[in-house]
Amino acid sequence: MDILFARNQELLDHLPDGFVRSMMDDVLWDESRLIAIRGSRGVGKTTLMLQRQKAKYGSVANRKSLFVRLDSTYFTQHTLLETAERFYRQGGELLLVDEVQHYPFWSKEIKEIHDTYASLRVVFSGSSLLHILNAEADLSRRALSYDMQGLSYREYMQLYHRISLPKVSLEDILRHGTDICSEVARLCRPMEHFWHYLRKGYYPFGAEGFAAYDTRVENTVDLLLNIELPQLRKVDIANVRKLKSLLAVIATQVPMMVDIAKLSRMTGIARTTLLAYLQYLHEAKLIRLLYADELSVKKMQKPDKMLMENSNLVYALSLAEPNPGTVRETFFANQTGCRHQVEYSGQGDFRVDRRWLFEVGGKAKDGRQIARAKEEAFIAADDMDYPAGNKIPLWLFGLLY
Repeated sequence: MDILFARNQELLDHLPDGFVRSMMDDVLWDESRLIAIRGSRGVGKTTLMLQRQKAKYGSVANRKSLFVRLDSTYFTQHTLLETAERFYRQGGELLLVDEVQHYPFWSKEIKEIHDTYASLRVVFSGSSLLHILNAEADLSRRALSYDMQGLSYREYMQLYHRISLPKVSLEDILRHGTDICSEVARLCRPMEHFWHYLRKGYYPFGAEGFAAYDTRVENTVDLLLNIELPQLRKVDIANVRKLKSLLAVIATQVPMMVDIAKLSRMTGIARTTLLAYLQYLHEAKLIRLLYADELSVKKMQKPDKMLMENSNLVYALSLAEPNPGTVRETFFANQTGCRHQVEYSGQGDFRVDRRWLFEVGGKAKDGRQIARAKEEAFIAADDMDYPAGNKIPLWLFGLLY
């Protein structure tokens, strides 16, 4: 146990001060003895957990809290259950468990820990691919589950430029956009850093410099394709290179209607297998599948449209300079989809919460495509500082979290 506490303290000693993700306030840390945090590689799950530990306990000196990673060599010789028991008997109160997907029996042992030690709180995190609520052990009645995104544009501005922009709701943006833009204008020029965020701002890798940013994004993708998808979804290793090629196609092309037969021929992957793989890539937060009706049987067949999950993936994986329209749509779907239901719309680009219709484009975009919409219709337009009629600055949607 001593080595675990020593490693934990070293992580706390090197934890960056100052910036804390807004998700820290969203998690109901004291409402449940079991909390699950899922997210794609690199979005900051480990940092969030360590910040929570430091805020509550300061250090591990009193041995009331312990952070462990299940991909550590320590757990090749020791079990999580054994570790939790020793920690609890020494007075432990909070056990934080990272990278659970690397431990074969994580769900069964976490369930047993939860059921056995009534005063012990457990927070665990892992890949977005984890079926936390459908794992081998039924954790659905026990765990509060959260999904973690990468940085919003608002968080990017706070982390890298020390500018605290307001966090707003979608309703606020649509009803009070001019007031919000006026408040932001007193703090910064919102377009000054927006396109850098779209290129290199979603993952918090920039704290170590932006020079190798795209390489780190590619490495993250490679780990998902080569390790997590085969391990957690039984993807055939022989198809991994084909999947990376597929990602490059999606990143390079203008947002497209999905032609499964064509994609099957391009990748050499059978249609049924390809549909399953697309769903896995969606779960892994590498792409976003959009459906005209989330509740219809179409979801069991094929998506209506697909995008990369975030704009940084577009730039890192594209075979050519990305199409600006692709980048804009990817940003809108990513930021809005964190809090809202986003569906494909043939009349505009997106339908949100079955209430609003959005067309996404440049400053000169007109509203002809959404002119006869039954829903309230808006244009999310790039290169604007203030709303104009039903045109809303695209960057405003980066303030949603």
